[in-house]
Amino acid sequence: MSKEVRVDIAHILSEIGVNIEPHDNISTVFFLVLCVGVAFFTYVIVRWGLLKIVNTMLRRSKASWGSVIVKHAVFEKLSLIIPAVVLNLLIPLVLDKHIILSGLIDRLLSLWLILALIRSSYAFLDASNDIADIKLMSRDLPIKSFVQLFKLIIFLIGFIIAISVLANRSPVYFLSGLGVATGLVLLVFRDTILGFVAGIQLSANQMVKVGDWIQMDKYGANGSIEEVSLTTVKVKNWDNTVTNVPAYALVQDSFINWRQMQESGGRRIKRSVLIDIDTIKFIDSNDEAQLATINFVPAILTKKKQNLPPNTGLTNVAIFRGYLDVYLKQHPQIRQDMTFLVRELEPTPNGLPIQIYVFVNDTRWAFYEDVQSDIFDHIFAMIPKFGLAVYQSPAASDVRSLQPLTAIEQQSIAEKQNF
Repeated sequence: MSKEVRVDIAHILSEIGVNIEPHDNISTVFFLVLCVGVAFFTYVIVRWGLLKIVNTMLRRSKASWGSVIVKHAVFEKLSLIIPAVVLNLLIPLVLDKHIILSGLIDRLLSLWLILALIRSSYAFLDASNDIADIKLMSRDLPIKSFVQLFKLIIFLIGFIIAISVLANRSPVYFLSGLGVATGLVLLVFRDTILGFVAGIQLSANQMVKVGDWIQMDKYGANGSIEEVSLTTVKVKNWDNTVTNVPAYALVQDSFINWRQMQESGGRRIKRSVLIDIDTIKFIDSNDEAQLATINFVPAILTKKKQNLPPNTGLTNVAIFRGYLDVYLKQHPQIRQDMTFLVRELEPTPNGLPIQIYVFVNDTRWAFYEDVQSDIFDHIFAMIPKFGLAVYQSPAASDVRSLQPLTAIEQQSIAEKQNF
């Protein structure tokens, strides 16, 4: 095809009286400079003429992809092909008698074309990635992983073609040798292959998306996913540090994805208050009269008495649990359509745990912490009103405040031990 075009160009030039096949060195240099000038002139027309108009139209268009194409200079990089094509057509005509030099320049121009095509392809892929981000497609698909994979494939193809051009061999010759080096290729591109396969699995199973909050203690990751690439997942932790997790690790190892919590609109409170067991007791009529002054307690007392088995009494901790149940059910920031528990856990050496297991109706971290703190501030303030006390380990000041036993107390203890 190129030979036919060259013949046509030579024929047209000969008709107008221009012999583009010089026989002396001065004429050869002159025509070479002329060819370079023609190539540069065509590049200027395309680059600063035609592309200026195209870029202006793209910027003014309502489509969001237009400005992205201009930003990544896709057409500008593609325009570098124009002078290479012009030189590739004209220079062999000028150097028709200089076969070695013509072949060398022809190979250099072929490399120029390959490099220009690779750069323009990279720019187009980067622009496609940005367009996918604008349209929020990257949240559902690992677009960047595919972009990086296509870049790798384009580079490998370009590299093989470039080597074949320099060696003056068919690309098939070099491709046939890849079978021998398959083991080396798998070793070099192990992470890339694993990452690509993992990216497909992550996307197909919707395991992670950009913006998800994940927790992976093995890699010290606890934050929001900022980027899913071909080999790594970039996580911005809550302390503003960045952790890069191998993509295949998210498939092989376990991790926590908090996306479902965020989408459900409810964030869990799961915290216990340790009650000093020595303060738990049955309540009498005087205690009932005192507790009845607390909001919600009269109705709780009535309900508890109706469901009270024979020969048993009410305890202050039971009334306290009933109070917490009613208080949280009337709390405006607690979701009533999700799991709701106020329960006693197994006693521990540190006291009796009363656990609150409810969901806040806002998943924002600061709001959630504020609601949780307000609830437990109220609980700690109400505990003494029920005759209860929170278990607390003795502090140094408590130990220092202990008074030594008197002689009478020591004698009494000794008599009890002897008895």
